Amino acid sequence: MSTQGSSTETPKIVHDDLRVERDPDRGRIELWQKAQFIGFLGYTEQTVGEETVVVLQHTIIHEAFGRRGYARALVTIVLERLKAEGFLIVPECSYVQDYLRRYPEYAPLVFRGGFEGESEGKQ
Repeated sequence: MSTQGSSTETPKIVHDDLRVERDPDRGRIELWQKAQFIGFLGYTEQTVGEETVVVLQHTIIHEAFGRRGYARALVTIVLERLKAEGFLIVPECSYVQDYLRRYPEYAPLVFRGGFEGESEGKQ
């Protein structure tokens, strides 16, 4: 098994057999390890002009799996998938905001505009 990056940098994903499943009815992207549910990233989709922007709302990892790198793995997988699918994101989730500071290579995914109607009545 080869490792990428420097030996002092923690890999973004340290677990095997992970998969994500999008559940649009519940507005979440679930993280599974084999048959074990680990947690989810809540999201909504907003249409802005011709684009669909994915609002990442909150990252929830089951308490039994906390502090073991699962949240980092979930966010990495989700961002890689959204990047491959051509989506932009709005990181409302504080964990995702911290992740983006730690891994600035994902900064180009952040939507820099406003949503239609978002600023109505606000100045």
